[in-house]
Parts: sequence; structure tokens; C-alpha cells
Amino acid sequence: MEMKPFQRDAILAELATIKQRSPFYAKKFADVDMGQIRTQEDFERLPFSEKADLREAYPLGIQAVPDEDVVRIHSSSGTTGTPVIIPYTQKDVDDWAEMFARCYQAIGCTKLDRVHITPGYGLWTAGIGFQLGAERFGAMTIPMGPGNTEKQLRMMVDLQSTVLCATSSYALLLAERIAQEGIRDQLALKKGLIGSERWGKRMRERIADELGVELYDIYGLTEIYGPGVGVSCRYNTGIHCWDDFVYLEVIDPKTGRNLPDGEVGELVITTLQKQGAPLIRYRTHDLSSIVPGDDCPCGNTNTRITQLVGRTDDMFKVKGVNMFPAQVEEVIASVDGVSSEYQVMIDHLNGKDIMTVYFECETDDALRRRQIEEAVQETFKNRIGITIVPKAEGVGDLPRSEKKSTRILDNRY
Repeated sequence: MEMKPFQRDAILAELATIKQRSPFYAKKFADVDMGQIRTQEDFERLPFSEKADLREAYPLGIQAVPDEDVVRIHSSSGTTGTPVIIPYTQKDVDDWAEMFARCYQAIGCTKLDRVHITPGYGLWTAGIGFQLGAERFGAMTIPMGPGNTEKQLRMMVDLQSTVLCATSSYALLLAERIAQEGIRDQLALKKGLIGSERWGKRMRERIADELGVELYDIYGLTEIYGPGVGVSCRYNTGIHCWDDFVYLEVIDPKTGRNLPDGEVGELVITTLQKQGAPLIRYRTHDLSSIVPGDDCPCGNTNTRITQLVGRTDDMFKVKGVNMFPAQVEEVIASVDGVSSEYQVMIDHLNGKDIMTVYFECETDDALRRRQIEEAVQETFKNRIGITIVPKAEGVGDLPRSEKKSTRILDNRY
């Protein structure tokens, strides 16, 4: 992707003083003469920043402003390793609210909408980001947070919520409960703003059909403000990211080489206005591609990325074959009679790997289930190249989550 002139100017201005403001980057770029960085090619030779770097800087080594300018901290939602702590100035908070407000506007919200927020609050950036954006936009905000599904449904009915903000896993759980209780005709939901985890086509269709809403993807990560960095539109041509706040690259995750628009690789983000913790060439580990051109029918000319394929660290290996959860989803979605939910269990028994794929089936007929199991097994063999153990379950039998679903369970280690 070619830098836009205003992005180049912002990056050069950032680099001119980054060593003076940030001990982290003073060390990172110790051997780099910033005065020699003049072109996009020069910029693309700078070293990447990694989550491991931020963990080494724990707790506030990434901070690039005086303590008196920090008004908030957030932390990544990861459950393993040293957490990543990100400090925010008031401008950072305001900029985040502005980006998120644009997201609501981009999906067609108005100030008469009632935004029902189910993601968590606290150090995680999710819930408070959805709230900041809705308040900046001017819509009514209903900050429910996660859990207590009965109360969620009651508030949706009583307050006539029109926009649901959720992870895909919790949106599905809510959709199933609404169907079970037969209250869909009492709801006023029109749109769903979904983020935090990738989700496949079949899951998207189930949620949209059962809730009767338009669904939109929202993108972001704690290190880069949080959710709200980009959002899809009703034409579903990709996720529009805000070019005045972030510059995007896609690289080959193995070589670090920049890839042309349209090729899938690892998304790399540089912040253009962030004060508390600016990030230069930050490797997100998210797999996506940049959509060529800026001619979306919605009129938004900001850079677009495709829906996330997965993450570089999501890859798992069974019987010598590397695969991603997205590939499992594609197989599941291609077989008639299979619903959206699945779970993979990997064990090592009698000296060999066993991969069992549990999936939900839309029939109770034993013969039909066996036929579907055979179809799933054959499709896995043909498309991915391994033989799996297929296990058909009833719809609703696999675990549901109020946060992110755990789909790959590896018991070998």
C-alpha cells in the first residue's frame, strides 16, 4: 500500500522526536539516524515492534509522555504471559472516542438509536470503547457489560435497544436464548456491531437470521487504542480503517517483506497521533489483506482490510500438517446440515496424534448424522489432508461463551 501524503508527513513528524520522548524507541532505534528516514522505502526498513517488546517494557516502559499527562491505562485481554500495559493521554481518549463515533456513523446509526453494550469493562478496552463512541456520537448508551443473560434480554425488551454490541460468541448465545423464549417480536434490534474474535460465514448467517439484524465487523486492539480502529459497512467490501489515525502495512509473517495489496499476510500498524504510547510498525499477528482501491459504494475512501483470516499464533500442527481455525470453519461451512459451532480436541494416544472435531448438527436422525460425519471426515481429508474423528452433536450441545469461545483444545502438552 502506498502512503498517503498526510500519512507520510505525520510519520516523519513522529519519527523526528520519538527518541527524545520515548525511552522504548530510543533503545529500539538506537542505531537508526532518523534524519535519513525520508521515503516510504526508508520507513519500511525500520525494525518492527512486537508484543514481546511491550511485555519486556512492563509496566510503563512504553510511556512517551510525563506522568502528569496520563489519564488512564488499559491492558490487553490475554491470559498468558506478562500483560501489556498501555497509557492514554486525554487526547488519546478523545481520539479513540472520535474513531468509534465514526464507526457508529458508518453503519448507519442515528442519535435516536439505543446502543446495548455487552463486552466487558475494566482494564480491557472493549466495553468502555463502545460506550465512549456512542456517547460521542450522541446515541443513548446502555452499558450492560457481560453476563446475566436474563437481565440482558429484559433490558433489550424494556428499553427497546436497537444496536447490539457483542463478541460473536455472546451474540450467538443471546440469539439462541431469544429464540428459545420466543421474544424476537418484542425486540427492536436493527444492527449488531461485533468484534473481539474472528467468526465464520455460517455463524454470521445464524446470528443475523435469528436476531433479524444487519451485522458489522469492528476492528481494533488494546495496543492501538482498542476497538474502533475500523468498521465494515453495509456493502461488506472490507473493514474501513481510519487513515488519519493509523497507517497499515501487510507483511509476509515469515520474511517481514511487505506484500502487495490483495495478498494475505500479517497486519502491521503505525499510530499517527497517539501520545501516551505511540507504536511504530507494530506487528498485530492478525492475518488479513489490504483491499485494492478506495472505491467502496458507501463513499468511504479510507483504507480497507478484509475480514480477519485468523492470527499467526493461532496456527496448530497435527500429523505434520499446519492449519488455522479458519480452515476448520471453512470445512464445517461447506457441509450441508452442519451448524456454525465446532470444537477441536487434539490428543496424543499410543504414539500418534488424534484430532477429534465436534460440530453441531441440525438433525436428530442417527443415520443422517452418520452421513454428515462421513461427509465432514471426507472433506477434511480432501481439503486439508488429514483424517479426523468427526463427532456430530445437537444444536446447543457445545459450550457457549459470554466472552470469546475456546475452539481449539490441545491436550498434547
